Amino acid sequence: MTGWRAGLAALCLTLALWQAVVWATGVARFILPPPALVARTLWDSRLLLAEHAAITMAEVLIGLALGAALGFVTAIALVASPMARALVRPMLVFSQAIPVFALAPILTLWLGFGLWSKITMALIIIYFPVVSSFFDALMRTNRDWIGMARVMGATPARIMWHIRVPAALPGFASGLRLAAVYAPIGAIIGEWVGASKGLGYLMLLANGRAKTDLMFAALIVLAVLTLLLHAAVNRICERTLDRPDAG
Repeated sequence: MTGWRAGLAALCLTLALWQAVVWATGVARFILPPPALVARTLWDSRLLLAEHAAITMAEVLIGLALGAALGFVTAIALVASPMARALVRPMLVFSQAIPVFALAPILTLWLGFGLWSKITMALIIIYFPVVSSFFDALMRTNRDWIGMARVMGATPARIMWHIRVPAALPGFASGLRLAAVYAPIGAIIGEWVGASKGLGYLMLLANGRAKTDLMFAALIVLAVLTLLLHAAVNRICERTLDRPDAG
């Protein structure tokens, strides 16, 4: 309850400061709309916002699922194969040096203006955090456990699946929590580059028509959806992956 109260107090303070800036500066509504106007737009355009939000969330959820699965498999492969570590890890690091904005036009060219270019953007932006967190956790597995398993004749595969992976699941959970925050960024970037639906597309459309209140409304919906997604992933991780007996 304390967390909810703190969040509500922060929200009220933000709205008060927002309204105070509007009053103090007399800024035009098409530059900074007052909170009341944005709230009215949220209600009046709720169906439009819901339609575009559903598209964006579909992109995010599919990208999150695929990115988490691919990251899970990649981290295990890196731990299991020294050759994979030597070849793939430098490529992963190099991929983070390329701005995601630079990849979005290429993916749109290759995959078109449909869902898959946005899903791929979401996948790419979350892939490295998941791989990095899970790989580090796998490599930090208690050496005494591994040594005891080898003495008892366990194969590398059994050590991986019965010792390393269960012990590293909290690290995988940390990667998923980061992914839940980053995934919407990838989807929105993809929609900015080329789309006909989605909250990113709606924000660009509203900006081009000087409907700043609608742009703010879409941004608020995106922020709320991201918070809800993070909360859902966090709850799932707490109940499954973070448990000592998980796996």
